[in-house]
Amino acid sequence: MSDFPYLAGYPPALLERVRALVADRRLGTWLAERYPERHAVQTDRALYQYLAELRQRYLKNATPLAKVLYDNRQHPVHGTLGTNTFVARVQGGKLKSKNEIRIATLFREAPPQFLKMIAVHELSHLKEKEHNKAFYQLCCHMEPDYHQLEFDLRLWLTARELNLMQPG
Repeated sequence: MSDFPYLAGYPPALLERVRALVADRRLGTWLAERYPERHAVQTDRALYQYLAELRQRYLKNATPLAKVLYDNRQHPVHGTLGTNTFVARVQGGKLKSKNEIRIATLFREAPPQFLKMIAVHELSHLKEKEHNKAFYQLCCHMEPDYHQLEFDLRLWLTARELNLMQPG
């Protein structure tokens, strides 16, 4: 297992740069300078509204969201920054379906850019279930800096786990 589980699969040269920032205890400072603010979306209701607005702006024809909430059972090291669940049930001869999005509770403390990146990721699953080319094109349509933000979010998670984040 990698010494940086959130960064598995990234090129060795990039990991060496991260190792240097960690060794110098500068990773948290670098992130705090780059992303100085914490987002204001703190309640499940506010999170629902935030995702509903993004869905309305970019995915008008996608199925509505039944539930959106912060979930303390989500754990990023196990690959769950958030989840999108599609539930279909037959009820009285009709097929009822709903989409639920759950985002790891620790992202209440994240910068706004990271919350948007996770929201965009989960909303993209309304149209594309798999992590394929069309999925990532949709993510980049909603957030042009998607790939950079995903990497920086992984750095943020690494810094948190290594206790390199500045209190704030």
